[in-house]
Amino acid sequence: MNFDQWTRTVLDRVESALDHYLPAADVQPAPLHDAMRYAVLGGGKRVRPLLCHAAGELTNATPEALDAAACALEMIHVYSLVHDDMPCMDDDDMRRGKPTVHVKYDEPTALLVGDALQSQAFVALTSDVMDAAHQAALVRELALASGSIGMAGGQAIDLASVGHSLTREQLETMHRLKTGALLRAAVRMGALAGDTPSADALAALDKYSAAVGLAFQVVDDILDVTADSATLGKTAGKDAKDGKPTYVSIIGLDASRALAQQLRADAHAALEPFGARAQRLAELADLVVNRVS
Repeated sequence: MNFDQWTRTVLDRVESALDHYLPAADVQPAPLHDAMRYAVLGGGKRVRPLLCHAAGELTNATPEALDAAACALEMIHVYSLVHDDMPCMDDDDMRRGKPTVHVKYDEPTALLVGDALQSQAFVALTSDVMDAAHQAALVRELALASGSIGMAGGQAIDLASVGHSLTREQLETMHRLKTGALLRAAVRMGALAGDTPSADALAALDKYSAAVGLAFQVVDDILDVTADSATLGKTAGKDAKDGKPTYVSIIGLDASRALAQQLRADAHAALEPFGARAQRLAELADLVVNRVS
């Protein structure tokens, strides 16, 4: 398969698996389950599931194990978006090209959707498609990536930084937690879902995911000032309006574009020990950066 065919195949698998792992909309409490499905299904770039599947190809992980891991990652990611969009945080009314959950439903429902998706992620991850040892390894990776030393911690720094100046190093630290931690987990979980990778292999994948994770945020910052809301699927220009520090505000647009390309090259270099087996991971690094090419 070429990259587009592979991507479509994985995305179709993940969408079907998400439908399976989410509670049905007619199961009580039906309004909550309907809102969970509204938030998760039928939208998003699914970068984390794609990274998970691509990394799993390096260690012969089964498609079923990768589906479960990919769904867990996506549920954690979506829970963070639902909470991030609420008035107490970023107060946005559009996500993935449609009204945010608190706008479509209400704020208490949005809060519960996020809470429930966080729990449901671990239900998916501990399904019977993996043995207990694999389950434990992946549960630990996801819990660490989504907690206070990962995504939640990065969000706390982000909220505290509104209206304040950050150095480039401080901004990078924030994004390595807020965005990068879950992207790193996606790569590691994919690899750990199969044959046990060597320490050297995991170190190389960590270098790759660090570059891709930072590139993803740099590109997001660029798009926030260069793309419109219809293209983004969320409110354009909101970071600048809210006084949030970004790569564009700190180093400028041209330097941000150059940084994204350098991070793409760093990602490719990290994959050299794997040779052609890492083709999909290399193509995903291109996909992340070429959103602004």
